[in-house]
Amino acid sequence: MSEKQLQEAIRQAASLFGWRCYHTHDSRRSPEGFPDLVLVGHGTLCFWELKSDRGRLSPEQKAWLDALSQVEGPPRVEVIRPADLDRCLALLQKK
Repeated sequence: MSEKQLQEAIRQAASLFGWRCYHTHDSRRSPEGFPDLVLVGHGTLCFWELKSDRGRLSPEQKAWLDALSQVEGPPRVEVIRPADLDRCLALLQKK
């Protein structure tokens, strides 16, 4: 499963289950490394960097995820791979 396919599956599920989902469509003029998806719904905030099975984090992506994971509070800051899709869909379905 490609990152694009993974992203589309998550975005469709987020929409279906009432989550707000943000993705920068053209990041060429944005600072490098910001996570692919920001989702908020049902009292949960997620910052998800999507990677294929072989995808690697850039130093900028790792820096963003490290900084976000240090925020006090319960946001979910994760690298999501195709093997994580079922777990992600289960989270999105919770109310």
